[in-house]
Amino acid sequence: MNAEIIAVGSELLLGQITNTNARFISGQLSELGINVYYHTVVGDNVDRLVNAIKVAETRADLIIFSGGLGPTKDDLTKETIARHLGTVLEIDNYAMQSIEEFFTLQNRIMTDNNRKQALILKDCEVLINRHGMAPGMLLEKNNRIYMLLPGPPKELEPMFQFEAKPKLAARVNDGAQIVSHVLRFYGIGEAELEVKVQDLLENQINPTIAPLASDGEVTLRVTAKAYSLEQAEQLIAGAKDEILRRVGQFMYGENDDSLSSKTAKILIDNNLTIAAAESLTAGLFQSELAENPGISQSLIGGVVTYTEQAKREQLGISADLLENYGIVSSQCAVAMASKVKEKFGTDIGIGLTGAAGPEGHDNQPAGTVWIAVVIGDNEPQTYQLHLTGQRNTNRLRAVKRTFAFIIQLLTEQGYRK
Repeated sequence: MNAEIIAVGSELLLGQITNTNARFISGQLSELGINVYYHTVVGDNVDRLVNAIKVAETRADLIIFSGGLGPTKDDLTKETIARHLGTVLEIDNYAMQSIEEFFTLQNRIMTDNNRKQALILKDCEVLINRHGMAPGMLLEKNNRIYMLLPGPPKELEPMFQFEAKPKLAARVNDGAQIVSHVLRFYGIGEAELEVKVQDLLENQINPTIAPLASDGEVTLRVTAKAYSLEQAEQLIAGAKDEILRRVGQFMYGENDDSLSSKTAKILIDNNLTIAAAESLTAGLFQSELAENPGISQSLIGGVVTYTEQAKREQLGISADLLENYGIVSSQCAVAMASKVKEKFGTDIGIGLTGAAGPEGHDNQPAGTVWIAVVIGDNEPQTYQLHLTGQRNTNRLRAVKRTFAFIIQLLTEQGYRK
């Protein structure tokens, strides 16, 4: 089955919002073995939407629409599709009741245009909206599937996962299950990783292996199709073992893991506390770490010391050290890590300093970063980066490298992962 995704909304064309729905839906469809060959974006215009539908019908078995199911005049997706397919709209009683109950609970008056959200295509399968008002729809007509989904991601994503995806799976997989497992790598480039698993990529049948790179990380998605979950997992395990035999030293996590979450886990599991002193990252390290539940028992505190004066006054770093070695130096990073560890009484101290760009700093070129980690009474460990990205990309990459460095050092010292 081949699919095309049509996102409806002038706000997408104006750049006011990003089309994250297409990315999400494509990822979900790939797990079902459904090919997505085209993404289309069209504004709130009937004629242009009809033209987009006609084009999609020439090249897709499954056409998925996102957006345009709301109560306003520019929400015209289902009306346009109904007219194009020669069918009518009718009220879905369950949706209507849900909308009425919402306004009653909110003690608000429901205007007539809100009833529009309860309209569905005649003879469609209804996709219940448990996070909003307008239901989704799935209609088979002329040997083609038309699927209509709401635009807000908070409504679309759960609707697709729990309502639409099972219905599609039943149609395309003949009882088989599609199972995916993601392997996450850091410290190896996409090209180098691909070379090491090139023969696996070229000879793949079942399971399939798909690489993806983003922000200095690389992932391999291993997807198997089988008639039982156990069979699928066995296929994935075989491929995973061969991949790890070749590049296992670079793998830091799986599935929904991130460098931040893996760092948080090793800290929490080993009852370790941490504090950070940040210069170029300006609190980004602590912010990323704080996204993980339970981290409050490990992340004790930290400081942002962006200027030389702040480093002296907030951390007590000597003026002589800063004058002799400079702010962008291993000595400064070590002093920051040691001082913040002492200040907050933690097991681990982190120091991050550098020149994020676009200009250099302290006679060091843009992209120069020093990371220092002090663990217990051990000697401070440092890591230097030479980054070439944009300013904020450099800041994020510095934080990711810091997480990877912490994981590496703690693992080498015998802390359980």
